[in-house]
Amino acid sequence: MTKAKKSVRRANAGSGIQVIARAAAILRALQDEPEGLSLSQLAERVDLARSTVQRIVGALETERFLIAATPTSGVKLGPALVRLASSANVELEHLLRPMLVKLSQAVKETVDLSVLKGSELVFIDQIPGAHRLRAVSAVGESFPLHCTAPGKALLSLLPDEKWSRLVGRSLHAYTPHTLTGIDALRRDVEECRHTRIAYDRQEHTEGITAIGTAVIDLLGRPLAISIPVPTTRFDRQEEKLLLELRRTRREIESLFSS
Repeated sequence: MTKAKKSVRRANAGSGIQVIARAAAILRALQDEPEGLSLSQLAERVDLARSTVQRIVGALETERFLIAATPTSGVKLGPALVRLASSANVELEHLLRPMLVKLSQAVKETVDLSVLKGSELVFIDQIPGAHRLRAVSAVGESFPLHCTAPGKALLSLLPDEKWSRLVGRSLHAYTPHTLTGIDALRRDVEECRHTRIAYDRQEHTEGITAIGTAVIDLLGRPLAISIPVPTTRFDRQEEKLLLELRRTRREIESLFSS
């Protein structure tokens, strides 16, 4: 192969990667927009020319990754993407479960895996702890974001305007310990951005203290790992919980980046 042909091949490969990255940005911009967005709105969100967005959207519509949001204008996520996302969720749980089991065995406590769904978090997997007195919730159950460790961890990965829109201005008090002021929640979220650890100190359920952390998964979505513990046991093992949770997060991030 001549040098010229190799140069053209490298240029084409680079162009292909750029198109994929732009398509991914468009899909992510639509993930929390059930009513869809217009081409102009999409162009502004992803900082691309409207003509470029129109070409990429056209290709995504052909594959049914996007569909028309209204009869006249705009697009939203399509059924083909939903099917892929459902398959990816199953594979993701299978991929991460050994790490969750390892974490649960190390701390002898329940470990939860959760994702953001609308304005709530949803548990997609759980490893029950070894103690008789333990925190257990059903897989598929949804929880608020503002008063749970995984919820705050997920919020810390979102821009301020987005998480503020998700939680709203009125924060429901589940216990006397729940943070009901948006400024107090903002401080918690900001601290989590620095430490990458979020706390729920009996804010959602009295008698349960939890810690959580979050990562970005292979599809660019926030994913939370958390350890809920009866408060009577939490203080004496907090250091170990933090150590093992951070180790698991590094392990998951290493897997995602490989």
